Amino acid sequence: MTIFRTARGMRDFLPEGAKMMKYIEGKARRVAQLYGYKEIITPVVESYELLAAKAGEEVRSRMYAFKDLGGRKVALRPEFTASVARLVATTLRNEPKPLRLFCVGSLYRYDEPQKGRFREFWQSNYELMGSSKPEGDAEIIMLTNSLMKSVGLKNCVFKVGHVGVLRGILSQENVEEQVQNEIMQLMDKKQYEATLKLVEDAGTSKCLATLKKLMETKGSKVSQILKTMEQQVEGYERAVDAVGNLREILKLVSETGEKIDMIVEAGFARGLEYYTGMIFEVYVPEMDISLGGGGRYDRLIELFGGEPTPAVGVAHGIDRIMMAMQKQKTSLRIEEEKRVMIIPVKEELNREALKISRMLREAGIPVEIEVMGRKMSKALEDADRRNIDYAIIVGEKELKNGAVVIRNLRKREQKTVKIENIIETIKGNKL
Repeated sequence: MTIFRTARGMRDFLPEGAKMMKYIEGKARRVAQLYGYKEIITPVVESYELLAAKAGEEVRSRMYAFKDLGGRKVALRPEFTASVARLVATTLRNEPKPLRLFCVGSLYRYDEPQKGRFREFWQSNYELMGSSKPEGDAEIIMLTNSLMKSVGLKNCVFKVGHVGVLRGILSQENVEEQVQNEIMQLMDKKQYEATLKLVEDAGTSKCLATLKKLMETKGSKVSQILKTMEQQVEGYERAVDAVGNLREILKLVSETGEKIDMIVEAGFARGLEYYTGMIFEVYVPEMDISLGGGGRYDRLIELFGGEPTPAVGVAHGIDRIMMAMQKQKTSLRIEEEKRVMIIPVKEELNREALKISRMLREAGIPVEIEVMGRKMSKALEDADRRNIDYAIIVGEKELKNGAVVIRNLRKREQKTVKIENIIETIKGNKL
């Protein structure tokens, strides 16, 4: 007999794991609400050209791409931003700015499965469209910190940089955009030797010393690192402006009074090609992979046929946040509902059991009915094993008096209660 398993890189989430995922998703939705982001839902399948346009070679090579039955090349979305940008460039193009948009769901990349990296993964995604101001960038950082705090994670560290620093230097040295993209891909993978060789091969050895210094410049003393960066990029006007922009963003964040641990990294790059400004990722000490990241991208919507629209956004890995919570042993702050099992003493009483179950569900009380035909002692054992709070025993003698027996499985106490008083007894914890 064939035993079917999940496809490689895919996972099943059992009830406890699913509960944790939905808990994080709920927190992400609440943060979206608190910051004024409206939820949208975009397709899992998009045009390949759309998703590939500025995804970066690394992502392009790992997309689940295929031809549909109409011969069109499509792909499973590897990230959300391209879909949101398409929507803003078309359907939402005349909406007043700024647009604050939120989405959550599954994404797909054909990566080699490893710790924290799967072929199907989940993200919450926030995009702020229409503002070029540093306040927008600051909001996205603060929003991310709010989410990490809301799920109970501790000791989060933000790694921050600015794409404009490296691209400013390379542009002034007349390095073609495609070569710049290859350089940024190598920087993202921390392949610094290969990066420097590619720069040299591009005939721009003049800036090699500057790039080497930037690669080594990082630290948590934000003002000091930014000052060092300014000195290193002196003479590269766009790079100097980029450092100034980063300083303004981080100053705004610090002036909110929120304590956020930050490391500024001058040689920091992210794999996606569409970034144009500030970029960041968030980490916890227990894991060496980021829980989320994002940054500014001011030209993507225009690329998709929309009006020139500055934008900044972030995506958070829901399953990675779940891993971090498990490593930090973070408990879910959920107010558990009382759960009830209804056990008819004999089969003839099933109709009454179903009527009582309907009454309780209409009152918002989760109810299960014993449907396995077990004897009373076994049915109570099963309810106890599955952490049911109350058992309602439907017996002939009690029913003649319009009552049932309610047993508190935690306290091991029980009493006979009129059917009309069941809801009050359970909700009021009167047993």
